[in-house]
Amino acid sequence: MFRYQLLIEYVGTNFRGWQIQKKGSTIQGLIQEKLSKLLKEKIILNGSGRTDTGVHAIEQSAHFDCKNKIIDLKKFLKSINHFLNNKGIAITKIKKRSNEFHSRFSAKQRIYKYIIFNQISAPVIEKQRGWHVRKPLDLDLIKKGAKKLVGTNDYSTFRSSSCHAKSPIKTIKSVKIRSSKNKIEMEFKSQSFLQQQVRSMVGCLKYLGEKKWSLKKFETVMKSKKRVLCAPPAPPEGLFLSRIIY
Repeated sequence: MFRYQLLIEYVGTNFRGWQIQKKGSTIQGLIQEKLSKLLKEKIILNGSGRTDTGVHAIEQSAHFDCKNKIIDLKKFLKSINHFLNNKGIAITKIKKRSNEFHSRFSAKQRIYKYIIFNQISAPVIEKQRGWHVRKPLDLDLIKKGAKKLVGTNDYSTFRSSSCHAKSPIKTIKSVKIRSSKNKIEMEFKSQSFLQQQVRSMVGCLKYLGEKKWSLKKFETVMKSKKRVLCAPPAPPEGLFLSRIIY
C-alpha cells in the first residue's frame, strides 16, 4: 500500500463540517468519493481533525492509502481539483508519505485563526469569512484576556456538551492577537483542542472587549470549569483551520 498526504483548502459554508455524516454533504465525504472514483478503488480519507459546520480551512491535512503508486502527482492534483474546485474545495498539495505518518496522530501542533470585523457596516467581499461585531472592542483588554488562556489548564468552561475528548485538560502554546484597520485576527496554537473550544474562547474574549465582563470576571469564568457560565460561542464563519505542524 502507498500512503499520501493531502493539504486541503476549503470554504465550509455549504458543508456540514469535515467529518462524514449520515445526512448532508461533508468535506471528507466529497473528497473521499472523488478519490475513490479517480483511483478506481475504495479510499478511506483520514483528517487531522474535525471542523464543524460552516468552519473553513486554509490548510487542513489528511492522508489516504491506495494499492497503486500515483506516478504523476501534478497530473493527479489537476484531475482531483477538477472535481472539487467548483464545490469550494482545493487540494493544494499532495505528498508521498511513509506508512508511519498519520495526519491526526503525528500532528505536533494545530493552529486555528479567528477573524472579527469590528465595524459598523457588514463586510460584503469577505461575507461569511468572519464575525461582524458592530460594538467597538477594546483590543488591550482582549490581549490581556488572551494571555490568561495560555498554558496547561482545565478548559471545561469552553467545552461543548457533545465533546468526546477524554480529558478537558489541554496545553495552549500561544494566543496571538493582531489588528489591521477594522479586522481583528486571533491565532490559537495547541497540540489539540476540545470541541468548540476556540469559538467559546473567542465568545468570552468578545464579552471582555465589549466590557460586558471585567478581566477578573473573565478569569473567574475560565477557572470555574462550568460551561453554563461561558459566553455564547462565536459563529463558525469566522473560524479557519490555519495549519497543522508535524
